[in-house]
Amino acid sequence: MSPRAHFYNKGQLPTGNSPANLQKESQMNEVFEQEARALLDVGRRLGDSFEQAVELMAGCQGKLIVAGIGKSGIVAHKIAATLASTGSPAVFLNAGEALHGDLGMVTSDDVVIMLSKSANTPELLVMLPSIRNIGAKLIGLFGRLDSPLATACDVLLDVSVEEEACPLHLAPTTSCTVSMVAGDALAIALMRRRNFSPDEFAVYHPGGELGRRLLYKVKDVMHSGDALPRVSPEHSLREAVEELARKALGAVCIADESGNLLGIITEGDVRRLYLQGRDSMSPVREAMSTDPMHIAEEDPLGKALDRMEKGERKVYVLPVLNREGQLSGLLRMHDIVAK
Repeated sequence: MSPRAHFYNKGQLPTGNSPANLQKESQMNEVFEQEARALLDVGRRLGDSFEQAVELMAGCQGKLIVAGIGKSGIVAHKIAATLASTGSPAVFLNAGEALHGDLGMVTSDDVVIMLSKSANTPELLVMLPSIRNIGAKLIGLFGRLDSPLATACDVLLDVSVEEEACPLHLAPTTSCTVSMVAGDALAIALMRRRNFSPDEFAVYHPGGELGRRLLYKVKDVMHSGDALPRVSPEHSLREAVEELARKALGAVCIADESGNLLGIITEGDVRRLYLQGRDSMSPVREAMSTDPMHIAEEDPLGKALDRMEKGERKVYVLPVLNREGQLSGLLRMHDIVAK
């Protein structure tokens, strides 16, 4: 009998293949497949109207205002956030609050993007005369094309779906997914139209690890001065290990009197040298790794991380060179990903 064989009591099946689990997996796949089909259908359908919407949004002299209420409001909020983070000035407008003063944010230079499955949302209908009086342009992402709200739009995007993933065909599920992806497509099209650069992206994302990688330079977080573990090639291996232990950065750099980087010894190198029985009093130049991977102090942290992860071998520390090519610091992977 195979060592992997198992016995089960009568009527018992492995949990992963139980009828209940198989049914759950079938239900999950049904939702994924149904929503994927709807996305493809809408994508094929938009065509010219999508291009018209992009043109109108790209020519906007003010801001993009994404409006909705209920589930459509939640999707609208996300679309506004995506537009803003990719270089298109955008805000979310709650359709309910709009009727009680928030329409004051709308100007004639703006483009208003409305979301509604029914294209008959009462709050959006009440907003319509004010938007027309203000003179803002109007784009609709609607699930119907034959309503007064739909016919009032300058550009209409047909995001209708045949059915919802909800088994009762009532809860907004597939319709929300389709509207959200349509919003993503608009944001990405505008991003490409404006040649939105990584540097611009960094300006809008200064917080967290992403902003840290894009905005910060190596020199901003490297260890330098007295904190830099450094010895000359004439020092002994023992002295290099002592320096490595004192500075506790995972490596020690070897440089000459002029600051030229000659090599590096990492904690991993020390373990290998110990197992080889290397004499601790031998010159460090005989034990160091020569021509080590390095980075410039003016480079962004993201470039340093790419070099650490995508080189011929993964490394966790990089010697840093200044503009004159001299050793000026040491950078650890932990310094890049630290929150």
